[in-house]
Amino acid sequence: MIKAESLTKRYGRLTAVDNVSFDIRKGEIAGLLGPNGAGKTTTLRVLSCFLAPTGGRVTVAGYDVLDDSLEVRRRIGYLPESFPLYGELRVREYLAYRGRLKGLSGRKLRGRIDTMLETCGLTEARRKIIGHLSKGYRQRVGLADCLLHDPDVLLLDEPTIGLDPNQVRQARNLVRSLAERHTVLLSSHILSEVEAVCERVLIMRNGRIVAADTPRNLAGALKTRTRVTVDLRGPERRIVEALSALAGVDRVEPDVNGEWVRCVCECREGTDLRESISALAAKHRWSLRELNMEHTNLEDIFVAVTTEDGQ
Repeated sequence: MIKAESLTKRYGRLTAVDNVSFDIRKGEIAGLLGPNGAGKTTTLRVLSCFLAPTGGRVTVAGYDVLDDSLEVRRRIGYLPESFPLYGELRVREYLAYRGRLKGLSGRKLRGRIDTMLETCGLTEARRKIIGHLSKGYRQRVGLADCLLHDPDVLLLDEPTIGLDPNQVRQARNLVRSLAERHTVLLSSHILSEVEAVCERVLIMRNGRIVAADTPRNLAGALKTRTRVTVDLRGPERRIVEALSALAGVDRVEPDVNGEWVRCVCECREGTDLRESISALAAKHRWSLRELNMEHTNLEDIFVAVTTEDGQ
């Protein structure tokens, strides 16, 4: 549905996007991640026909962004980070105006407006002046605008910016539901949201894609270490010695708090010590109040592939 082949975008001597290639399948929700200045927003602007590429080829729904830009625009909904709105219009008036620009009219336009008001949680705000709305509600209006013409592809740049935690959860559920009818590529700095919503992530650094896969596969490729945290009541020295003797444990870091000894065990990749530690506590009659294994998350992956040394 979205295909980039050797996409390059330069601003004079500055290369913002450098020979990038990727493919987003129909119905997929993909996340575009990277530190500030990595080239995420520039990539979305090229995909939306807002900017022309310097080199390479980009197609959306089979149409080239240079040769068939009008056809591409008909098939995308683009929500930039700062979405421009007419603050003097009421919400429904604005959506009606935008719908007419997108070729909708009559009963179909009214039906789509009603659907978007309900989908984006704007029904109660439909008669309110946009300039009087909170930032979160204005973001919803922008999303409703993007969805109004029922596009094949959605390009969302920081779609949850300015939303409170409840609105973020609603937006997350909305984006998940969109995959039934739309292909979604979203850029966000909120890694937990991307991890919760996206099936696949593309991570950019210095204008290039440095990782592209599911979070689970990327975690496996990094060969990261496993950490197990255990809180035991007993003698510190004996606890540390017993944990250090377990197969797969490379290091034990104890932290004593009264009678309790909290230990972080660094283990070799793929090692799960929870059953062994539980048996060890039972054998020595040490009270156990916490036993937890940390899994590699998207933040760990992001740091590892976007910094020189992962630090």
